[in-house]
Amino acid sequence: QVQLVESGGEWVQAGGSLGLSCEASGPTFSSLAMGWFRQAPGKEREFVASISWNGASTYYLHSVKGRFTISRHSAKNTVYLQMNSLKPEDTAVYYCVAEEGYALGTTEADFGSWGQGTQVTVSS
Repeated sequence: QVQLVESGGEWVQAGGSLGLSCEASGPTFSSLAMGWFRQAPGKEREFVASISWNGASTYYLHSVKGRFTISRHSAKNTVYLQMNSLKPEDTAVYYCVAEEGYALGTTEADFGSWGQGTQVTVSS
């Protein structure tokens, strides 16, 4: 079991930038894939980005490529999502996710641990 706590969600103007953070805690683990999903009102959750246990591999939702960057602390217990050139369509609750192991996925089923979410609102 991994506990996840997100932070950094807030209101931001379109075209602006915002950084999200997620801290993982729990039993000792040697590898932890992490990522972000988001859910806008009336829509299903969608994958945003993920990063492998060692930070060597990343996946991104097509619509955020070139704008969002996922990274992690060297201690491997914190993941970040730097969001640039934000658009109103990026407005959503952003959820941090994690899965123990070396594999890296992009679906909800690939991640067993979920944070409570943090609201990101992008206004024009």
